[in-house]
Amino acid sequence: MVASNSKLSLSQPSPEARRWASKLKGAALGLVSTESFPAVVGTADAMLKSSDVTLIGYEKTGAGQCTAVVRGGVADVRMAVEAGSQTAKQFGQFLASSIIARPLPNLEAVLPICAHLDELERLGKGRIGSGALGLLETRGFPAMVGAADAMTKSAEVQVVAHQSIGDGLCTVIIRGSLSNVAIAVEAGMHEAERIGELHAVMVIPRPLDDLEHSLPMAEEMETEQPLELPIKLEEKEKELVALPEPAVAEVPQELELALPQPETAVQELALPQAAAESLPQKVVPQPLPLEAGELD
Repeated sequence: MVASNSKLSLSQPSPEARRWASKLKGAALGLVSTESFPAVVGTADAMLKSSDVTLIGYEKTGAGQCTAVVRGGVADVRMAVEAGSQTAKQFGQFLASSIIARPLPNLEAVLPICAHLDELERLGKGRIGSGALGLLETRGFPAMVGAADAMTKSAEVQVVAHQSIGDGLCTVIIRGSLSNVAIAVEAGMHEAERIGELHAVMVIPRPLDDLEHSLPMAEEMETEQPLELPIKLEEKEKELVALPEPAVAEVPQELELALPQPETAVQELALPQAAAESLPQKVVPQPLPLEAGELD
């Protein structure tokens, strides 16, 4: 029995979620099974782009088998299942497909064929936009890790999640631009074959919002932002320090040199009288006086 207060909940669904719930109530059910996780994601992408259907999710039943579950109108589901089956057959991963026109409420309550209200809140709020998704599946965890390392080093891509579906099958999911994802997947294929066994690969350009929400995406890591400094830094004005005046050295009186006076120097240069008298006198001859009449 259902409790009478089952309608009570801590949070009421939004009008958008109620609209999606009423749209999916009693809608047709489509299922396509594949042998690998990349193949079922590629199948789901083809189903979403072929008609107006809603991707509920993937059911992993073990041994590498995965099933894509979609809901919508009968005609839309039929077209989606046909497109998904052809895509799975092109990759050689097709197992089975099924269409149920009007599943009973009992099936919706027990089987994982109906979206929950919290999942309906996120419909139409994708984050990838015009990018691309890349999936690479290996048999064995070491080969998947080596392939993921090679992919991140070969192109500008980001590893967003990984998925294990049993039978040793592991899938790594990357995202980025279409060209980078294609280059990264090719590098990962060579590395996976070198280490172990490569099982399946898939590149999905421009994935829809429903497809993104169905994948196990990891939370985006916040990168530390560099500290921003102002362009102009105010420098503190330097204070001028008064230097002490140099002290004049005082010359002691004892060390003062006695400079001779000019008059004293001239006197000292004059010879003494005794020395002058001792010098020989030079005799200058005088001319004879002229007599009268010699001038004629």
